[in-house]
Amino acid sequence: MSQPATEPRLFASPLARRIAAEKGVDLSAIKGSGPHGRIVKIDIEGAKAGAAPVIAPSKAATQASSGPDAAQMSNALGMTYTEIPNNNIRKIVATRLLEAKQTVPHFYLTIECRIDSLMAARKGINDKANGEYKLSVNDFIIKACANALNTYPAANTSWTEDAILQYEHADISVAVATPNGLITPIVKEAENKGLRQISEEVKDLAGRAREGKLKPEEFQGGTFTVSNLGMFGIKEFGAIINPPQSCILAVGAGEQKPFVDGGEIKIGTFMTCTLSVDHRSVDGAVGAEYLQILKQYIETPVSMLV
Repeated sequence: MSQPATEPRLFASPLARRIAAEKGVDLSAIKGSGPHGRIVKIDIEGAKAGAAPVIAPSKAATQASSGPDAAQMSNALGMTYTEIPNNNIRKIVATRLLEAKQTVPHFYLTIECRIDSLMAARKGINDKANGEYKLSVNDFIIKACANALNTYPAANTSWTEDAILQYEHADISVAVATPNGLITPIVKEAENKGLRQISEEVKDLAGRAREGKLKPEEFQGGTFTVSNLGMFGIKEFGAIINPPQSCILAVGAGEQKPFVDGGEIKIGTFMTCTLSVDHRSVDGAVGAEYLQILKQYIETPVSMLV
């Protein structure tokens, strides 16, 4: 019995696939210039935007990948609702998150960091700034993540079929909620920047992100993501990896609780951090070692100032 014909597999980098989806370029019409004909970023950038639109998936295929048709079910059951149209950012984010969970083998590592020293350092620095600037806890976390990646670059990677890419710099993507959806502006080479510069860049990037004024290079790329929901009182959560990055750190709220120190019961402020990891490029031992180094930076903030 003859087998049904199958379409040839398209070899393309994750970045090329993402850019193609954003530009509406049909990958099957592109000739790759990478190894073994692999389609890479430069091939997509050279294609005319919208010249060969990607064929939309069928309704059945969409339902199979994203679950039951909510509108169809609601209408059948007489449930009332208001339709809020999805903008392009939400559609792209939804597609990438679904792809990440379906194709990236996630695993999760959680640690607790005592942040009393960090809070004291933040207060001391802000008091001496006399209102000229104001550091946030998240600024310290971004700097700690960057320094830890610089110390332990084995966690600063991306997976490709041909090789694991290990990056020279820690370009930290920072998750920002905007009226149009989630976006991740990037603090580039954060390991080489001081806390004040990081704070000013994050405020500027987040402000322009909410206004929809970021340039593509300011939110596309990055080597590691920080997602902080502590300001909303969330104690702990696991975030979805931002491809093609290998890691995302989910940061919860700091809370006071008793702990034992030298046989004595004391009160300290602790923050839960959960690292979501792509197991293809960062295995369990590497993820655990990275978190230990990160914990040292967070709990000893003076080490970030020298």
